[in-house]
Amino acid sequence: MSEARVNLAIAEHPEERRRGASYLLRILGVTAAADYKLKYSGSLLGYVWSVAKPLLLFTMLYFVYGHIFKLDKVSAYYPTSLLMGLVCFYFFADATMLGMYSLVMKESMLRKLIFPRVVIPISTVVTAAITFMINLLVVGVFVAAADITPRLDWLYLLPLLVELLAFVVGVSLILATLFVRLRDLSQIWELVVQLFMFGSPIMYPVGYLPEWARKIVFLNPFTQVLQDARALVLYPDVPRNKITVDQVFGPYGRLAPIGVALAVLLVGLLFFRREEPWLAERV
Repeated sequence: MSEARVNLAIAEHPEERRRGASYLLRILGVTAAADYKLKYSGSLLGYVWSVAKPLLLFTMLYFVYGHIFKLDKVSAYYPTSLLMGLVCFYFFADATMLGMYSLVMKESMLRKLIFPRVVIPISTVVTAAITFMINLLVVGVFVAAADITPRLDWLYLLPLLVELLAFVVGVSLILATLFVRLRDLSQIWELVVQLFMFGSPIMYPVGYLPEWARKIVFLNPFTQVLQDARALVLYPDVPRNKITVDQVFGPYGRLAPIGVALAVLLVGLLFFRREEPWLAERV
């Protein structure tokens, strides 16, 4: 039923195809909504899983790192900091995994319909982003429980989220295009995602890393966005817990991870566009 709605949205109003962006956004919205409903169809708990999974992992990791390794002594906001990291990681992991499989899973659409193929992997990122926004509401509850007062500079979170989205879209486009030819990529990426989790300062403070390691991890846009978000929300007046990319690379250091995010997005778009004419016959 969901795929039928997508097919109908693509087929109807052919004059819209000449409008470019409006047609693309319309198809993207319908496809993402259908994918989100399909993701939890037949599940007993349904949409509750989108919140339950990160909370269950948070509970386990907080017990290990917060109580056993005493990281909750480093900062009173460690539980909220940990949850922020897990929610961002789940978005990255879900979006890229779904994006990697997207073209193969939508094989019938690729073969039967004429439309901008880039909609398919991007729609999976939007699907993951919907879950991400729901999980951010849970983070908001933790922030409120920690008695943190909202401030006007929290508006800077919006460009950070846009940067993270651009990075995730670029990675998803590259993975989706490669997976059409290289099916072993799924096994490789599962390992990369696990290494990504432990290599990013999600469970431990970035200050625990030596200086040379900080320079490496801060080239990752994910780390830069996460640390900037933590600094804005949790540690505006606590310098020892407020290690950001500016302290590692200098006043213009933020340009490095932002440049990486934009470069990944550009490479993803160009690579996908180059391979697009042959996608339908290779899936």
